[in-house]
Amino acid sequence: MYIHAILGEHADVAELVGLSDTNPGRLEYFEDLIEQSYGEKIEGFAPADLADFIRSKNINRLIVTTPDFTHAQMICTALEAGADVVVEKPLTINAADAQRITNTAEATGRKVIVTFNYRYSPRNTALKRALLEGQIGKVTSVDFTWMLDTVHGADYFRRWHRQKANSGGLLIHKSSHHFDLVNWWLDDVPARVYAAGSLAFYGPENAAERGQHREHERGTFEGSQADPFALDLRSDPKLKGLYLDNEHLDGYRRDQDVFSGEINIEDNLALTVTYAHGALLTYSLNAHSPWEGYRVAINGTEGRLELDVIERAAVLPAAGGSPVDPSVSVDGQDSLVRRRGERLVVQRHWEAAVELEIRNGEGSHGGGDKLLLADIFRGAVEDDYARPAGLSDGVAAIAVGIAGNDSLSTGSPVDVADLGLEMGAAKSAHPVPAGR
Repeated sequence: MYIHAILGEHADVAELVGLSDTNPGRLEYFEDLIEQSYGEKIEGFAPADLADFIRSKNINRLIVTTPDFTHAQMICTALEAGADVVVEKPLTINAADAQRITNTAEATGRKVIVTFNYRYSPRNTALKRALLEGQIGKVTSVDFTWMLDTVHGADYFRRWHRQKANSGGLLIHKSSHHFDLVNWWLDDVPARVYAAGSLAFYGPENAAERGQHREHERGTFEGSQADPFALDLRSDPKLKGLYLDNEHLDGYRRDQDVFSGEINIEDNLALTVTYAHGALLTYSLNAHSPWEGYRVAINGTEGRLELDVIERAAVLPAAGGSPVDPSVSVDGQDSLVRRRGERLVVQRHWEAAVELEIRNGEGSHGGGDKLLLADIFRGAVEDDYARPAGLSDGVAAIAVGIAGNDSLSTGSPVDVADLGLEMGAAKSAHPVPAGR
């Protein structure tokens, strides 16, 4: 996404100077892609040489798309070398690294941008607009349910994400997107978290309990098409070129079986969050749903807002393949009962329900990615929605997941203040207007 943005639409304001990867084969893959697509040769360098590369090339900005547990080191190295940082969510996976990033940013005076592209999705902006207009008064509670299906959801259990030490689990890696949305919608920060969760579907113990015998520890094998959970890297040229052809260089397998090996992240999660100004959030995540999407209901003193989103209506046929995120793709899996789409409804007290307009644009996430990239490369445009996310937003988003993981370990509620994080404060005692 970033390569095409820099060398394409934003080439007049941005220059791609270098690329780095721990695997030289993956690095070469993108070097070849750039040369073939744009006729340019981009210099590659080793991650250990990051600071020297930034200083020697006078780099203004580093974009970090590495595994979550490496973010803090990459970010702090870049800040200390004199570059600002754009980092994919989550900011990092634990409180100590979050505070380290905050301290380094303050000491260097450099900037950190966290790319929460869901803020830019038109449906989520429409919900924000309705709150800013005061259509339901003061928010009292939020009910948020996210379903990941057996294509997209399963993929977190075959990659490096399957180990909590790498990803912080889904409460941080995936749900930080969702918690950021709630923080942003409410213009508030989390105060207390109580979580419950389990690995109830994926993993070898669950397969054995259901009597499922797994013959292969990876998805690339002859006859893989008959296994709905097998990801055969030969089925997709990009996956083959990036991973299968280069796994001999570092041993990393992109296609691990979701019912084999060591998996210690949860696939079913639920939590409650109390916000600084009193609103309550109930949240749940399921990673083995037969369809993918989310449902949000926000209750207020004057009514209720409901956002229903179906990103993939079904996983059909029941066979493995490329693990496509349905939020950035279109498929033909609709039925008369469930079909891809979105709907935002407001119902005020003593009034009939009204459907609100969602103004989609072109491109993935309803045109949201395009808006995000424009803000990153051309400078954030001031608007009523405050969509660009900075360091404090990134900290506030992972604060819920960090506290949630602590709650999972202790079985008790966790006060976010006890984490010692600097996530800013809620903007006002009444984050949204009380009237229309």
